[in-house]
Amino acid sequence: MKPSDIGKAYNQITDLWEGEDFNKNNGIEEHKRAIAFIHNKGKALDVGCGCTGRIIDLMIEAGFSPEGVDISDAMITLAREKHPQIIFHQQDICQWKMNEKYDLISAWDSIWHLPLNQQSIVLTKLVNALNMGGVLIFSFGGADQEGEHTNNSMGPEIYYSSLGVNGFLKILLELGCSIRHLEYDQYPELHAYLIVQKDSND
Repeated sequence: MKPSDIGKAYNQITDLWEGEDFNKNNGIEEHKRAIAFIHNKGKALDVGCGCTGRIIDLMIEAGFSPEGVDISDAMITLAREKHPQIIFHQQDICQWKMNEKYDLISAWDSIWHLPLNQQSIVLTKLVNALNMGGVLIFSFGGADQEGEHTNNSMGPEIYYSSLGVNGFLKILLELGCSIRHLEYDQYPELHAYLIVQKDSND
């Protein structure tokens, strides 16, 4: 599936995030752990920001000036309604030219929808968009090997891919990042996340 297909799929299921059953604490403690590593709280970016605004709110509370990006126009419309003062970009992260530098980039439950052959390219783009000492936090499928699959558990068919734990670690170390935290936070599910920091002496 192309990223544009993922955007169309998410356009159909915004209600899953707008409903009372959605856990708005999802990912919040993990982001607080990431923020603790950051000394300079300038600009921040929420990649695959969705519509809830919960990570944007946390970034604001922590002293950052956040922006959001998402490929789903329906998600971006709802995000702008909640935070009219925030800049939101309706873009495909694979194609989007990032002109800013950030102290914090979050990609929570989002870049796992990228085509497998775009994973390393986009990770490189995100790390390059960090200031020295900046932090990237992202969740991924914590498999042993790289792979891809689709499922329709949320309704429409949606694509997922992962480089596997060692694949992500290899690329991030090559990019000059220090690994600050790796956790399977929903074990035994293979939902994992990484916190990495761009080395100040890179």
